[in-house]
Order: sequence, then structure tokens, then C-alpha cells
Amino acid sequence: MNTLSLHLLIPTAIHLRSSRAASPSFPRASSPSSLRITSSSILRADDSQSIESQTLEVLEWRALCNQLSPFASTSMGLSATKTADIPVGNSPEESRSLLDETAAALAAMEAMEPRGLGLSEILDLSEIVERAMAGQLLTVRELCAVRGTLMAASSVFEKLRRAANSDKRVTPLVEILEGCDFKTTLEHKIGFCIDSNTSVILDRASEDLEIIRSERKRNMETLDSLLKKVSTKIYRAGGIDRPTVTKRRSRMCVAIRAIRKRLLPGGVVLSVSSSGATCYMEPKEAVELNNMEVRHAYSEKAEEMAILSILTSEVSAAQRGILHLLDRILQLDVAFARASHAKWMNGVYPKLTKTLDMDDGDGTSLAVDIDSVQHPLLLGSVLGSIPDGGSLFPVPIDIKVESRSKVVVISGPNTGGKTALLKTLGLVSLMSKSGMYLPAKNRPRLPWFDLILADIGDPQSLEQSLSTFSGHISRIRQIINIASENSLVLLDEICSGTDPSEGVALATSILRYIKNRVNVAVVSTHYGDLSRLKDNETRFQNAAMEFSMETLQPTFRVLWGSTGESNALRVAKSIGFNGRILENAHEWRERLKPEQEVERKGSLFQSLVEERNKLNLQASKAAALHGDLMNLYRELEHESRDLEKREKALLKKETQKVQEDLISAKSKMQKLAAEFESQLETVTADEYNSLILKTEEAVADIIEDYCPKDLLLTEEEGYSDYSPQAGEKVIVTGLGGKLGTVVEEPGDDETVLVQQGKMRVRVNRKDIAPLPRTKTTETPNRSLRSKRQLMVADILCTGKHERARQCVADAERTSAYSDLKEHTGSKRNAGGRSNLPARHGRFGKRIRFDPLYHPWNGNRSYKGAGA
Repeated sequence: MNTLSLHLLIPTAIHLRSSRAASPSFPRASSPSSLRITSSSILRADDSQSIESQTLEVLEWRALCNQLSPFASTSMGLSATKTADIPVGNSPEESRSLLDETAAALAAMEAMEPRGLGLSEILDLSEIVERAMAGQLLTVRELCAVRGTLMAASSVFEKLRRAANSDKRVTPLVEILEGCDFKTTLEHKIGFCIDSNTSVILDRASEDLEIIRSERKRNMETLDSLLKKVSTKIYRAGGIDRPTVTKRRSRMCVAIRAIRKRLLPGGVVLSVSSSGATCYMEPKEAVELNNMEVRHAYSEKAEEMAILSILTSEVSAAQRGILHLLDRILQLDVAFARASHAKWMNGVYPKLTKTLDMDDGDGTSLAVDIDSVQHPLLLGSVLGSIPDGGSLFPVPIDIKVESRSKVVVISGPNTGGKTALLKTLGLVSLMSKSGMYLPAKNRPRLPWFDLILADIGDPQSLEQSLSTFSGHISRIRQIINIASENSLVLLDEICSGTDPSEGVALATSILRYIKNRVNVAVVSTHYGDLSRLKDNETRFQNAAMEFSMETLQPTFRVLWGSTGESNALRVAKSIGFNGRILENAHEWRERLKPEQEVERKGSLFQSLVEERNKLNLQASKAAALHGDLMNLYRELEHESRDLEKREKALLKKETQKVQEDLISAKSKMQKLAAEFESQLETVTADEYNSLILKTEEAVADIIEDYCPKDLLLTEEEGYSDYSPQAGEKVIVTGLGGKLGTVVEEPGDDETVLVQQGKMRVRVNRKDIAPLPRTKTTETPNRSLRSKRQLMVADILCTGKHERARQCVADAERTSAYSDLKEHTGSKRNAGGRSNLPARHGRFGKRIRFDPLYHPWNGNRSYKGAGA
């Protein structure tokens, strides 16, 4: 019997915590050159943690991670996404690996059902493992949970391996679980000792447990048999209404009326009913058996506790492997959550470029190139709803940062979308680092940033005695202290909230300082002087938020390479501000701006924007027209190929039919000739005319069966006077003889509008012809009779017997033969032979199925008759 040892291996209480996901913050690994820690380094570390946590808060990173929660399959994945504790790459390679895992999860979802992997069956065993490490005894249900999780994890690995064998794109998911110890031995031990379905320890768990339970069973059988006999005896003696065996105070006993207790001398009363009329007594014969039952119960419980202790120690010993396996399962679950999220928002795979090589070898001049990106949080709030009026929300924006640019200055009106642009860029940068797809189009391209630092919003604090301006400057100081050449810096309304002249001066100095110390810095401002930095600095780039002069509303589109106005007075007017105040504001603006250059620039900018919109509209119309023409061209090309195939198939079918008719006609004529020759041997001169008539009728039938009755009109009749009518089917010779329909009748210019398939074309009237018409030719009886006689004469002249020649000589004197000569022009030649074969030869050549005519020989061959 397969058993477990009973020696207890109770582990020492050790508390271990496992971090199952990389922190969403961006730690910068550093190697201090000395062991001395200075106060400046401590201050720098505090600044880094503070500004990084503030950046994640203002970008609403936690809210974005919460979008992954509905797609998590395990409780660990749900907790990680709720707390924004998902993996974030600490290097470009790690981020690309996370993106590859997301792509592999999408491929796996195509190959199997999203819930078919079985991740939901995996439980978080961290608390169970910690209890085992602390020396606390695990319950049967907890051990069953350990076994079920290990089995589910092993099953997930096997399913992924099978999927990877058929689709190599799934391989990154298999690599996540490769090298994991699924603790198969532990799983088998738990399964050997415990029935997971009933959560009961099995007898085979140990030899002692099996013996104890066997002895207890025999003792209970003896005790039960004894008590049944005693209860029956009491019942027969009238001591109870019906025999009753029950348990009181953990001991087996019988029920008896209180007034009949004497029926059980020496018995022990264990309990009395509430009315006092019934007593529950233990017969003295059952005392020892009950004592034995109690001892067996205690022994069984102790043995079960020993088995649970052994299994608990096994779980404690496997603590490291189990927690590592849970880490990998969590990574796998988050990868599938990212894949489901990408599918939900129709995301695309971003391309992360090297920091020091923005072109990345493909010759592009943009460091950040993202088309039609939408704010993921705003997009998530409207997914699945019907857009109002066909407008997109949130408005897609393009982010185009040149590779040589380090600082991008964004200007434009209030509520124009500058802050939303900064937050969108920060969020998509975080998403690409954590392996998430982006809500954009085409193939987004952006650098990998080690730090994403942002100063967005109002940082004033009464507790810290910080005004709005002081709060901004405090954050910017922290950003400057920790930013590196691989960092992304986002500054909203830089140096606002103070004197404009001092604010412009300080902002200019800050931007010139950080241009050589960061990867990309994007700042928004209402200071027009900051947009002029590009004139003298090659590392600066301008952008503006578009403002519609027609609606006096922002369009939320970004105009890269342009500068924009704040349009504060126009915005105030659009919301119904006091007109006299606005007039005074215009006067003061003119006084503060004696030079009208800025105004002219604004007007010129608006005209350029309008012209650009017109050109875009024309380009879109041209693109739509080009698409329609290409679709029509492809349809016509397909229709042309289809017509050629049908024409070839029809020609092949008609040729086959003609060949079959020719063979059939030849066969019938040969049979008729053979019958005629055989009858000539026995026919008399008087019967000759009837034989001729009979043969003529047979030949005429064959001719009528296989000769066309209608003749096509010849081209000599001409179509010079032909005038097509609307709706008439015609042949367009100018289009290669294609069939068309007349749409318009010919006008003064002698042109006709014809529709061929889906295309309408105007052609010259001379380039069309009517469909072939048929002309029925009535054949007189005399002509038909002549043809019959010619055929019969030809057959007669080809006879092989002397009797046939004699019949011909006799028939020359008859009126039938005279009539035959009249129609065939028969004459005797110098040798006395008839010219009928030659005449008939021409006739036979015309109908093309004379069985005795040999076109390959060039001459007619007549068997016999000395020809």
C-alpha cells in the first residue's frame, strides 16, 4: 500500500512576500561609487518618487489600468489591475517583450476561446503558503485549493504548447511558463490523501488511519447491533412507542419512558427530553463499546491531523516554486487582459525606437509619429455607444515630433485641447512601455522613455504654503533635477500665474536649459514669445491647436509647425460676454500692440487654414472619384474575362454539336445508300419510279433534319440607313464587337450613347451594328424535288452492279428522268456517260454531308460503274 510517513516536518515560521509584478513607477537603477550616502542624493531620490507618483496621478494611470480589470481571469490579475500594479518595462527590450506577449495572446485568442484556457480556475495561494510557512495547519479545503491550482496551471501550459505547435506566434506565452515547477509530486500526494470532490481524507492516506477506521467501523457495527436489540426489547415490554437508537453527549444510547427506566438496570441516563417523559439511557452493556468508539474517534482525528501536518510541511517546502509559478500565471493573465483590451478598443501595435537613433534605420525624420490617436480614457467611456451626428469623440489627433526637435511649444486658444494633448502623449508612452496597444491608426512610432515627468494642473497647496506659481516652479525644479536624456517632460502652461514679462523670461531660460538634457519636452503656453524661439533655435518646434473662425469654437486638431493665438476675446464674445467690456479690451489690445504684425499674422494664418481645408476637401473628393473609377475598372476587367470564358465555352459546345450532327447525317446517308443498292438487285423496271420516289423522300427528310432553314443576312445588304432606337440591343464594333444597349438615339452629331455593362460610352453611329436578323427562304416543291432527284441520281450513278446501270438506261426514257435532266442539266458526254455525278458533286459540296464524297482526295470516287 502506498503510504506517507507520519513524522511531522513543521517548518519554522518564515514570512516571505513575493512581488508578482513590476512596479508601475519608473525606478532608475544606480550604482553608487561610494558607500557614503549624501543628503543631496537622498533629496534627489525623494524628489524622484514624489514627482513620479504625481505624474502617474495627473495622467490618471490608475484609471487606465482599471480598464484592464474586466478582462482579468484570476483574482491576482484583478487585484493587480485595480491597484495599477501591472508590469512596466524597465528597458526597451523588456517593453518590446511585453508587446510581443500581448501579440501572442491575441494570436492565442484566435486559436481558442478566451475562457477556454482555464486561467479562471487558478487561485491566489499566497495567503495559504504564508500560513503554511508560519506553521499553521492547513485545512482540507485549502489543500484541495493548492492541488486544483497546480493542476490548472499545468493544464494551461499544455494548452499553450499545443497552440504554439500550430501557430508560432503563441511561443512568447509558452516561454513565460517554461522552467516553472508545477509541483506534480505535491499535487499527486494531496490527491492520494484527499478526495477533492468531497474534501475528505481517504483511508489510504496512512496505514494507521486505515486500521483505526476499520476497527472503529467494526466497533460501531457491534454497538449498533447491541442497541437495536435492547431498544426492541424495551419496545416489546411497552417501555417506548417505537425502537429508537440515537446519540447523546457523543455516546450511543436508546430512548425509554421515564417511568420504565427499571427495564435497563445499571443503565446511565445521558439526557432527558424537554417534557421529562423520555430518557435517553446508555445500557451498561454498551458502556465499554461507547468508550471504545470515543477512543477510536480521538485516534482518527489525531491521525488526520498528522496527515494534514505532513501535507502542510510539503506545501511549506514548495513555497518558493509555488510563488514563482503564481508570478508567471499573473504575467500570463495580464498579457491576456492587455490583448482583450487591445481588441476592445481596436488598438494597434506601437513601434518603440532607440533613444540615440531616432531614425532607427528607416530614413524617417519623425521621432514621434502617431496618427489619429484618441485619449484612451475618453475613448473607453464611449466605446459601444452610437456617435451623435456621426462626429468622433474623442477627436483623433496626430502627434508629429521631428527627430531633431527636443522642445515642442504648443499654443492656441483656451479649451482648445492643449492639456488633453499632453495627457494623451504621456498615457500612450506609458501604455507602450507596459506592453499595451495604442488607440491609433497605422503603425505608431515613438521612443522608449525611461522617465515620464509631467507638470499638469493646479499644484497649489495651503498645507505647504504654495501658490499656483510656486507649486509649478517646485514641480519643474524636481523635474529638472531627475530628468535624463531619455526622459519625456510634459509642462502645461509653463510659468503661468505671474507677471507675463518675468514669466516669459523664466520660461525661455528653462526651455533653453532642458533642450540638451531631455529626449522630448512638450510644453503648452499662451506666451507668443515662446513660439519665436524656433526662429533662432533648431531644436525647437512649434504646434498650434486649430480654432474655427466660423463657429468661434476650437476644433481640437493640431497644426504642427504653426503658431496659434489664444483668441481670448473671440471666446469671450462667443459665450455672451458684455459687449462694452470687449470693446474696451480691443482698444487696450491695440494700445499694447502698436505694431499690427501679430494681427496680420493671425489673419494670414486663418486664410491659410481655410485654404488648407479647401485643398483637403478637394483631395478627398479626388480620392473618392479615383476609388470609384478603380472599382469600375476592376468590374469591367472581371466582366471582360468572364465574357471571354463564356464565348469560348459556347464555341466549344456549338462545335461539338455540329460534329455530332455531321456524324449522324453521314451515318444515315450511308445506311440509305446501302439499302438502295440492295433493293436495286431485285427491283424491276416498273418498280424503279416508286423506289426513286421513296429514296427521294428519305433524302429530303435527312436534308430537312440537318440543313438550316434560315440564312443570315449578308453584310452586302449594309447598315448605311440603320438608325438604332433607345433600348435596342446592338453590337458595338468600336468596343471589339461587344453587346450593348442604346441609351440615347443618334443626334445631329451622328453619335449614339450606348451602355455596355456598367459603363456608358458615346460612339459614332457607324461603329454600331444591329443584331443579326434571319431571312426565311421559301423552297418551292420543284426545287426540293430537284435536290432529291440529284441525290438519288448520284446514288444511282455510284451503283456497283450492272442491274443499276440497266435501270438508269431504262429510266432515261421516262418523264421522271426527263424532269431530272431538266433540273440538273444532265448531258451525255462523248463516252456516253452521265454528267450527274459532277453536278451532284457541286450540290453535295454545298450541303457538306454526301457520304460518297471524299474531300481529302480532291476527286469524287465512285465504286463500280467503270468510273
